[in-house]
Amino acid sequence: MLSQQVLHLPPQKLFLSCSPLNVRKIPSFVNCKIGYGHSFLTVNALKLDELPPNALRRKREPQWRGGFSLGLDLGLARTGLALSKGFSIRPLTVLELRGQKLEVQIINIAEQEEVDEFIIGLPKSADGKETPQSNKVRSVAGRLAVQAAERGWRVYLQDEHGTTSEAMDRMINMGLSKSCQQKKLDAFAAMMVLERYFSTSGQGTELVLPKNLELQAKLQRGPPKDVDFFSDED
Repeated sequence: MLSQQVLHLPPQKLFLSCSPLNVRKIPSFVNCKIGYGHSFLTVNALKLDELPPNALRRKREPQWRGGFSLGLDLGLARTGLALSKGFSIRPLTVLELRGQKLEVQIINIAEQEEVDEFIIGLPKSADGKETPQSNKVRSVAGRLAVQAAERGWRVYLQDEHGTTSEAMDRMINMGLSKSCQQKKLDAFAAMMVLERYFSTSGQGTELVLPKNLELQAKLQRGPPKDVDFFSDED
């Protein structure tokens, strides 16, 4: 468990000492100490294995109750969304927004749909290497992770290579018209991201972990339980 204390000390005498930990290019920290003068207060950073994705938890604990997973296919102008708890994955919508407006709308949709984790498609080439678009996706994922952590929600990155082609094939097999395919392609691509995520039980996903230790503590506690859904024994 995380241990936390609030120190009200003059900022000029307060310093932070941490050992760096690089996890797939995402900086995090372990063994952090908040120092004041010659005294130290140790604050434990969150361990990555303490936050397994929903897909893995459901495999380990079939009766586990959790929220929905929101799949995202981030594009330059359009973002596709899909929703699932591991079965009946469905395309949700396509957002034609960018920047802060996009992130705010994603959070709003997550609240409406009782989401507690985001599965964001990470562009990669056929040989598994990241592309120039990968950096842009990582930037959005990082900002979204901060807002999500405030609510106890998690953000994961999932390799999305080939999901657009898979989405197109799926829509053709369903007999959707070309105009419908064009409108729904991004949402179906997000659905393919979720299908890959659940089919592998979340193996290979990358947790986007906020640097802030208070946010990490909120992540470990998770979202508030719905009193109408959970019994007192849960």
